[in-house]
Amino acid sequence: MKEKIKIFLDSDLLEKYLLGTTDDHETLQVERYLALYPEVRETYDELQENLETFVKLHAIKTPEGLKNKILARIKSENASRKKFFRYAIAASFAAVMFAGASYFLWNQNQSLQEENVIVNNKIELLKEDMRLELEDVRNQFIVLNNPQTRRYNVKGNQNAKELKAVAYINPVKKLSYINVKNLPHLPEDQSFQMWAEVNGEMINLGIIDEFVGKEKLLALPYADKAVSYITIEPKGGNKTPSVDKVVAKIDY
Repeated sequence: MKEKIKIFLDSDLLEKYLLGTTDDHETLQVERYLALYPEVRETYDELQENLETFVKLHAIKTPEGLKNKILARIKSENASRKKFFRYAIAASFAAVMFAGASYFLWNQNQSLQEENVIVNNKIELLKEDMRLELEDVRNQFIVLNNPQTRRYNVKGNQNAKELKAVAYINPVKKLSYINVKNLPHLPEDQSFQMWAEVNGEMINLGIIDEFVGKEKLLALPYADKAVSYITIEPKGGNKTPSVDKVVAKIDY
């Protein structure tokens, strides 16, 4: 171990470390030896004292007026720094304002783009709704005025004797509609609901209370040998028809 310390002390690493000229690897090595070995620490302290003594012996006397020149230079540099900092702060503020304005404009642009997409979607939905409504009006006109349309009077059974409706079936245009003329009064917790059985599948056509006494026709799915039903269901409708609550049946 002593041989290892002797080799280290014989090198110039301590002197280089004291003068700040060691690289990272050498610095780590010196600091490790200083921490582990007291004799290395003593040698380093001696070198440090010797360096301080040398510096004091060879110190050059400060020229007259140097202190005042240095203070004046410091004041001048401080004033320049303050002026620079004022410009820097102003520039930073302007940059922040510009960034804020840019972000605001970008955010506004994003919002406008999103609103534009929403508006366009609403317009497309309105167009589609209008197209479907116009198509439905055209189909109703065909059914009501085409000579090949068959007309069926629909009446309710003993549970809904006041029920009256007219079904219009056109096998050529494959269109079916029903016009509900009258419905019996029901308790507030019940509704009339329309169903269509097409190819063995029961299709929910919705609550028909709102169609009563109006000229508007309710479209029925067309199919060969289709059957429609009107049932009494709980308020708001049911997902499947209550077979024991069927009050009318339409074959077409």
